[in-house]
Amino acid sequence: MRHDKLERELYLLELLTENRSYTVSKLCDKVGISRRNLYYYLEFFRDCGFTVYKHGEYYCIDRCSPFFNHIIERVSFTEEEAVLIRRLLSKTGNENALTENLKRKLDRFYDFDILTNDELREQAAHNIGILYQAIKFKQQVLLHGYVSLNSRTTKDRLVEPFMLMNNNNEVRCFEPSSRLNKTFKISRMRDVELLDMGWCYESLHRDLYTDIFMFSGEDRMPVKMILGNVAYNILKEEYPRALKYVTEMPDGKYILDMYVCSYVGIGRFVLGLFEDIEVLENDEFREYLKKKIEKMKVKAP
Repeated sequence: MRHDKLERELYLLELLTENRSYTVSKLCDKVGISRRNLYYYLEFFRDCGFTVYKHGEYYCIDRCSPFFNHIIERVSFTEEEAVLIRRLLSKTGNENALTENLKRKLDRFYDFDILTNDELREQAAHNIGILYQAIKFKQQVLLHGYVSLNSRTTKDRLVEPFMLMNNNNEVRCFEPSSRLNKTFKISRMRDVELLDMGWCYESLHRDLYTDIFMFSGEDRMPVKMILGNVAYNILKEEYPRALKYVTEMPDGKYILDMYVCSYVGIGRFVLGLFEDIEVLENDEFREYLKKKIEKMKVKAP
């Protein structure tokens, strides 16, 4: 049944998140799937916007994947709220099992060494101030002792910061050494040094966008389509943020005209309601849909 398959998918997703314990064989045994199905699921997760990578012999999903970020934005506490809750829980004593469970959950998601340490909080405020100044006056900075969880390194990074993000918890920068735009977490910087050097690569700076289907990227592609009543109402219920891109037509149908960062999310929406949607543009999106349909034909029994 479908709910059994969904249960396996969710369980596998849980095991893969920052996985450091389960090899491919162990994952297959725990979930009860073949290696072939595991690789199929990994590709499916990538298509859905999760960051899947391999660390040694372990496949992992990055907790900073766009999907997780959107969930966290909607359900998490602010840092001030988390500190207050943690302090209130600590006053109840350690004999309460429910309290201890809540404290462990909070500890997994918030770095209380920083949040409750005045010295570290002051350092974070200092770093944000330097980054703000660098962005305002278009200067390069040196991120001293930046801890990267992806590369498992701690080193200095020369960057051009151009956008503070996520309530000033992250900063978007261009890194000349890799010639890539990257998002750095303020809490992982030991210090920030403002350099007497202006931006040299402003034309290469790229913002990070997130579309209504929770996919993120540096580039955005236009899509335009006509929606029938069914497609419009499903869009309204599942993706209410899309309504500002919708225009009602005299015949009772609707025009959806917007940009997306990936064709995966919008493609799944269109293919699921193809009888009630007419794609007007663009040619690249039409080609994407054609290829998906061809794959579906091949896999069909």
